[in-house]
Amino acid sequence: MLKWLSPILLSVLLAGCEDPNWHTSDISDIMPALDLSLMDENGQQVEEDAYTGKTTLLYFGYTHCPDVCPTSLARMTAAIKKLDEPARDDIQVLFVSVDPERDTPARLRQYTDVFGPQFIGLTGSTAQLDALTNRYRVSYGYGEKDENGNYDVSHSSGIFVFNEQGDARLLMRNSDPIPSMVSDLKRLMERG
Repeated sequence: MLKWLSPILLSVLLAGCEDPNWHTSDISDIMPALDLSLMDENGQQVEEDAYTGKTTLLYFGYTHCPDVCPTSLARMTAAIKKLDEPARDDIQVLFVSVDPERDTPARLRQYTDVFGPQFIGLTGSTAQLDALTNRYRVSYGYGEKDENGNYDVSHSSGIFVFNEQGDARLLMRNSDPIPSMVSDLKRLMERG
């Protein structure tokens, strides 16, 4: 009897040691590490090593977006504000504009400043943006210009989350509750 009871008991005990599931989507094994070469909101060329050492959220959008971008960024702001102060200093949000024609570095800085000091605007050439969006399987496209030259940009709205070493770990969506985002960010930051 003890012979078959030991494996059962061991299984029950080890079950308590398993890593609990993330609330958001774990992308550790399917997405590549952070790798980029873009211009920041101060007009400086930057690469991924400028952003290692902090938990990084990567989001693709544009400053003229009427709905999805401001909503997503506001949700990120709300989640960040729920972290304790030291944790807020160890997180950054890279807002990559897929509308380089209108989103100059100055425009990006003005836009990201609204959401908080953790937000950094980035943009680049079409080739740079295509390389980055292809790397993370993100799509974007431009609508027809109206008589005033305005247009919409369709784009993916996922938030990629990278650990301090720049490894892809999570994908957050607008449908994820803010408490779930906060819980996963805390957990990821505790892991380092």
